[in-house]
Amino acid sequence: MITWFWIFALVFVSLLVTASIKSYKRKRTPDEFMLAGRGVTSVLGFLTYSAALFSAFTFMGMPDFFRVHGIGSWIFLAIANGAKVFFILWFGYQIRKKVSEVGFRGVAGMISGAYGIKHAGLLVFASAFIFLIPYVAIQIRGISIFFSATFPHALPAWGWAMVIVIFMMIYSGIGGLKAIIYSDAIQGLVLLTVIWVIGISCVATFGSLANMFGEVEKLEPALLSVPGPNRLFTVQFLVASFLSIVFLPVTQPQFSTRIVVLKDLRALHRMAIGVGVFSILVILPTAFIGMYGAVNYAGSPTDIFLSGTLLRDQKSAVAALAIVGLFAAVLSTTNAQIFALGSELRSILSGSERQNLYAAKTAMFLFAVIVLVFSTMMSDQLVLLARTSFTGTSFMAPVILAGILSRRKAPGVLLWFSGMAILIYLGSLFHLWPDEYFGFRLDLLIYIVLGISSLLTWMAVKLKNGKTGNSVE
Repeated sequence: MITWFWIFALVFVSLLVTASIKSYKRKRTPDEFMLAGRGVTSVLGFLTYSAALFSAFTFMGMPDFFRVHGIGSWIFLAIANGAKVFFILWFGYQIRKKVSEVGFRGVAGMISGAYGIKHAGLLVFASAFIFLIPYVAIQIRGISIFFSATFPHALPAWGWAMVIVIFMMIYSGIGGLKAIIYSDAIQGLVLLTVIWVIGISCVATFGSLANMFGEVEKLEPALLSVPGPNRLFTVQFLVASFLSIVFLPVTQPQFSTRIVVLKDLRALHRMAIGVGVFSILVILPTAFIGMYGAVNYAGSPTDIFLSGTLLRDQKSAVAALAIVGLFAAVLSTTNAQIFALGSELRSILSGSERQNLYAAKTAMFLFAVIVLVFSTMMSDQLVLLARTSFTGTSFMAPVILAGILSRRKAPGVLLWFSGMAILIYLGSLFHLWPDEYFGFRLDLLIYIVLGISSLLTWMAVKLKNGKTGNSVE
């Protein structure tokens, strides 16, 4: 395996070096560094979007999620990702239309302009920071526990985390967003290939899919139905999860930026379809891997299940490719999200472009250090932690959508609604108050109240503008 590992690792590093050299320009503008020149093709677009979304938590978190909670979420995930494709198309058109009118340096800066106050952009940035830092730490945590279990005498988990963060900062600091997009494309293809090879290998050990599910049914029938053995897949959980997934293009800046930097609407249309197809293809084999683990690693800790299923139970070449693929996956996603936070900070700073770019790069280094610290404190429930990130940022959807759709000054009361929603949700995460009321999940109640209050506010603004004869768009 070691020989295969070095072969794949050298090929991967060579591709990254080539991408960095191709992306690097000695005399480039801050926009070229942060926004890749706004000319990304549809193929690169869907690969970079998909890689930023489906990464280490997909490779390791989803199989473990299926192993522990069952496959009851499979149809839900297919529907949710299908709906997300249509939402990308609609939202992509709206944000690109807005960008053509006011320009773009980041979502936070654009929202500050839409509301006429800097605090609006600060709220958007703060929500992204609060929920993306743990999400990035999930990726680092996942790969570090895998490497420390696979190579127990090489480095401790925190040592692997430090190696990944240092490599990430060097790579993104040289090539900027364009280099990250190239690495995303490489990672996306590697991830899809490896996860299908391992998924097929897991099924082959049982002889067929029917045999595999038959073995699962003998051991734990609840894994094959809802709400699952841990009763996670309730209607409320699935509805709240659906909303958090659909709103990802709006509320997480790494996705919004990738939509904006596409070269034209035609590229957007093709990218959205590509993301939908990729979503189904990359999630399906994780269910196979999870069911394999449910039979062969029932009750085992996450690190034992992952190192056994992805490494020790595979052929040498596949195991080596899995290691490189995992490193590529976590590198891609952590790069994308930390870089997005730096870009968002830059968009709300005042000063010269060069000063703001230097501040953004410094902030990215500080964010990476914070992520490194958080990665040593996270639990092993990667998918549920990812969902928490998706949910927390989704509460900013009314603020961002109103800022993009409004042709006049957006209603500032929406900032209070979303800000309070985030504070209430954070309080429940820290167990300051219950996460369920009157038989309803708190996150679902927040969605309902936030949606109704935002709709009433929007209708009141339209009515007021109509009476004064102003545009009501």
